[in-house]
Amino acid sequence: MFLNIAFRFQTPMKVSGFTIVRNAIKYDYPVVESIRSILPLCDEFVVAIGKSDDDTRNLVLSIGDPKIRIIDTTWDDSLREGGKVLALETNKAFDAISPDSTWAFYIQADEVIHEKYLPEIRAAMEKWASYPKVEGLLFSYSHFWGSYQYVGDSRKWYRREVRVIRNDRQIRSFLDAQGFRKNGKKLLVAQVDAFVYHYGWVKPPQAQQAKLQTFHRYWHSDRWIEKSVPKSDTFDYSGIDFLSPFTASHPRVMSERIARCNWEFTPDRLNNKHSLKSVFLHFIEKKTGWRVGEYRNYRIVRRNRDT
Repeated sequence: MFLNIAFRFQTPMKVSGFTIVRNAIKYDYPVVESIRSILPLCDEFVVAIGKSDDDTRNLVLSIGDPKIRIIDTTWDDSLREGGKVLALETNKAFDAISPDSTWAFYIQADEVIHEKYLPEIRAAMEKWASYPKVEGLLFSYSHFWGSYQYVGDSRKWYRREVRVIRNDRQIRSFLDAQGFRKNGKKLLVAQVDAFVYHYGWVKPPQAQQAKLQTFHRYWHSDRWIEKSVPKSDTFDYSGIDFLSPFTASHPRVMSERIARCNWEFTPDRLNNKHSLKSVFLHFIEKKTGWRVGEYRNYRIVRRNRDT
């Protein structure tokens, strides 16, 4: 098995990683862990760093890997609709990768890949590289909430999204950079037996509140923020519905960050108010695996038919 995996990693296929980040220190993004988690799969890694109020650039440089290439950007803070600025910045990073790369691995600054999935991801890249109709690879998600011991387990969380795309500049980041489309059409993708660990909702309550107060501005007007965002110095993690305990291991790159965790989260104090509809749909999903009315920003390949 070891020899098989080693051989796969020696293939000439070229992979570029890319991400965007701004104010990573100020808002406690695990961007270093994020980048490091997929560097073993990448021949280069492009980081688009927006003009920041902190030392984000030097934080990324501290990784000290020659594969990393930084491009400096300026976010258009006048864009206040649908998180569009995030997609524009993502496209800047994607457009900066080497033209001879086969695949581009996009990872957001609060997403991390467990090392146990790297061989499977590499194998999927190699498997589908010669099938040009397959435009991306689809990952499952674990969304952590409040602490490193719990994950969101309701319909509010997307279950899958595309994170590896073919190096085709007709593919563009879609809406608020959650996924991608090509010429406005959903990508044809293959599923990978791998999870993205999303840590965007695991921060000290002060950093989480500060982040939300800023990032709401990329979706909403000042009037909406004034009316809808609680005026507080700390984020209230109790406003969530279904949670499940996380009993598996975290990526090794997250070990130091997890050890520094200095706040408490007690799910027994959650302010949960479930409607009968949400309870029923949650029950159906748990029993059958079917999420009624699930939004899918992709089409899954059926090899015999689509390739």
